[in-house]
Amino acid sequence: MVHTPEPAVGHAPQTCDGAALSVTKARFVVEAEDEGLRLDQALAKRVPGLSRRKARVLVDLGGAYIDRARVKVASRPVRVGQVIEAVLGAVLDRAGDAAPPPEIPIVYEDEDLVVVEKPAGLVTAPTPESDRGDLLDLLNRRAGPVWLVHRLDRETSGLLVFARTADANRALAEKFVAHDLERAYVAFVAGVVAEDQTIDRPVGGKRAVTHVRVVERFADTTRLACRLETGRTHQIRLHLAGLGHPVLGDTQHGGERARTHAHRPPRLALHAAILGFTHPRTGAPLRFERGLPEDLEQWQAEERGRSGGERSQGEET
Repeated sequence: MVHTPEPAVGHAPQTCDGAALSVTKARFVVEAEDEGLRLDQALAKRVPGLSRRKARVLVDLGGAYIDRARVKVASRPVRVGQVIEAVLGAVLDRAGDAAPPPEIPIVYEDEDLVVVEKPAGLVTAPTPESDRGDLLDLLNRRAGPVWLVHRLDRETSGLLVFARTADANRALAEKFVAHDLERAYVAFVAGVVAEDQTIDRPVGGKRAVTHVRVVERFADTTRLACRLETGRTHQIRLHLAGLGHPVLGDTQHGGERARTHAHRPPRLALHAAILGFTHPRTGAPLRFERGLPEDLEQWQAEERGRSGGERSQGEET
């Protein structure tokens, strides 16, 4: 009797636009007895708890890989020695939900680019678990082929630009690398921030600078305008947490102070409010601004009602 190894199954935190997600990875090598099986058949046979129907859904979502390449054809026959991997998580669990895709407000578009306002709770780009239903996928279906230029974390709302041509993608990417653009965020943080300041502290071993201005103070919360001089992953969240005033709703970097705040927001209290750059083809200056979305606007009104906010001097962001 030949012993067939069980598939390796493990829980691994995956990052989904900056948010840590718990997914399960199942990995196995195709044995001789499974030669020629359809991919969905092999997955259902080798992955514990995965039915044939769920296996087909998994493949359709983009969560199945053969030799590290995403495969979306359930009928693809598998061969001896191939390494099959399944990435299982919340996307698969929600696959039966009939909720329609969210509306994506288009702020500006022309033949070279499109600027949108991303809602909170939507990932910007494909993840190992799925290449469907993310912002890039929705825009590709609604506005034609687009290129991903930059990202926002899943729970961050606000402005994003996508390129519509290869030339625009290259030019915009160069602006982000050179930090040759304007980006400002609204952040609500734990505690009362005493004064405006510039935080110059490396993130990931690279120089990172955030200019912070107090907009409004509440009893135990401060609304800040944060202007990025550089753009490192989680820069604002890490800088403000290091300051001792974490962004409210930040379950990854906020620590105990964010978790135990008396009036927690409905999600990460961070919104990309301003995006400015020169047009990649014409050189014309473009600047876009979006106010708080309804969920944070309502939460802010409740916070004012609790404590009576005192507006600091300066224009609101």
